[in-house]
Amino acid sequence: MGRLFGTDGVRGRANSDLTPELALAVARAAAAELADRDGTSRPVAVVGRDPRASGEMLEAAVVAGLASVGATVLRAGVLPTPALAYLTGRTDADLGVMISASHNPMPDNGIKLFSRGGHKLPDAVEAAIERTVVGGALTDPRPTGNGIGRVSDLTTAVEDYVRHLLSTVEAPLTGLRVVVDCAHGAAAGSAPEVYRRAGATVHAIGNEPDGWNINDGIGSTHLGPLIQAVADQGADIGIAHDGDADRCLAVTSDGQVVDGDAILAICAVALHERGALKDDTVVATVMSNLGFHHTMRDAGIAVQTTAVGDRYVLEALRAGGLSLGGEQSGHLVFLDHATTGDGLLTGLSLMSRMGATGASLAELASIVQRLPQTLINVPVRDRLAVSESDEVAEAVNAVEAELGDSGRVLLRPSGTEQLVRVMVEAPSQEQADAVAGQLAEIVASVD
Repeated sequence: MGRLFGTDGVRGRANSDLTPELALAVARAAAAELADRDGTSRPVAVVGRDPRASGEMLEAAVVAGLASVGATVLRAGVLPTPALAYLTGRTDADLGVMISASHNPMPDNGIKLFSRGGHKLPDAVEAAIERTVVGGALTDPRPTGNGIGRVSDLTTAVEDYVRHLLSTVEAPLTGLRVVVDCAHGAAAGSAPEVYRRAGATVHAIGNEPDGWNINDGIGSTHLGPLIQAVADQGADIGIAHDGDADRCLAVTSDGQVVDGDAILAICAVALHERGALKDDTVVATVMSNLGFHHTMRDAGIAVQTTAVGDRYVLEALRAGGLSLGGEQSGHLVFLDHATTGDGLLTGLSLMSRMGATGASLAELASIVQRLPQTLINVPVRDRLAVSESDEVAEAVNAVEAELGDSGRVLLRPSGTEQLVRVMVEAPSQEQADAVAGQLAEIVASVD
């Protein structure tokens, strides 16, 4: 078995890589690792899933694994990942288990774990769970009789989450016409409902999950249908979620895509103006466009930069006591209201800003002037040798000196392949292409 946990839980082809046996083992190990340690009460776990057909099978395995170690299981059904995280905190559970592969195609599935309070697991805890699963360290004796865990349905799960979201709305969405693309995923029921109850007129697409069609040509990774629906409906905004609704991208009334950088900037400025942006600082990853950094600087907002991955954004927010961070992909974390990326909360915040200002989405998004960007994936013999190359370092330093504050260079070795990603932002697309091509040649030449 290779490494069990990836950047966002356990993920793979359902019933091939991610089998019921593996799901059961992960659930048992996670319950043992995260259980209440005082020895006087049963561990409590909340379990949710997206609507993939394989989720039914994997949910049964996870629930069985949890009950087999004596856990009380609250089954939340189909709901977004951020809802599962919220409910883990709200019920004071020891563990939350979300069965979803997010934006991945239907044959895949995954298991995301949350600790007490609804927080993603630190690397050390994931490593401990993995050692138990791989090494088979969790052995008998198992509880019997009344020591076996019980299972019940959390029947108010979605409504509790919707009410929580509505409590965060600063300005009603009255008068806004929105098309929401639910990706035939976990938010098919909750996203249209919460936007309507916040005051918007809602037209939903991708809201008929059948177990097989999640993310199939629709959702935040396939924006064509949303762009067309916004035009057909004469809507003010389109909102796109992915399969588990932890991300949000947007489309203007004339079909322009608004990415996570622009949404993060809009929301950061809104919080800053209300005095609600802690330390006047926002967290972003190294992939955020330089235009975003310029916008934040001009608004008097500092940017703390992390490695790519929403887990690193979360770590920086929690460590610094900050309130807002996010990624280009549309994962935004509002730490005052959520413990993980929440696409529905992001959509509400974005539309609330439109309602409060009376501005269109295009007008709000125009505060970020994106610099042209070129990204080249360069195959190499040894990605670590590239990182240590004096020739590469000298070339990068020369380009950075030439660009100054008008552009930037980022070289990122792949974490899984012998690739180095060369990214260049510059005042013109021609310059970005030329500089990226030059650097890519130097990177490729490293022995």
